[in-house]
Amino acid sequence: MWIVDTCVVLDVLEYDPAFGRPSAELLHKLLPQGLAVSPVTMVELSAAFGGDLAEQKRFLDLAGIAYIEPWTATDTEHAHTAWHGYVTAKRLGKAAKKPVADILIGAFAANRTGLVTRNARDFTRWFPTLKVREP
Repeated sequence: MWIVDTCVVLDVLEYDPAFGRPSAELLHKLLPQGLAVSPVTMVELSAAFGGDLAEQKRFLDLAGIAYIEPWTATDTEHAHTAWHGYVTAKRLGKAAKKPVADILIGAFAANRTGLVTRNARDFTRWFPTLKVREP
């Protein structure tokens, strides 16, 4: 199952002029392998749907993107390791500010097939074996 990053869902939802079509085409191509969003992306998408969870679920259902993939203890362990690496690098001045959400999404994807995102470098530094597909 491929995990779809928030930015890619927003590309399709908002018909982004540069990335809307490429994102939709990549998701269509990967659909037979399974698509899902992480619990973090479900939260991040709230604003795009005006807080209407039913509408958000309806959109994801129509796009063939699952949203009930459970967070596991292994996801937490991967996030724990990656966050420690980030904080260590940050303290040494070797990392820019990184939202914890990206670490959590990356950890979730690391335990599945991979991640569909437009910003692969934000994830692969902390998850070097993560398979990434970019539109």
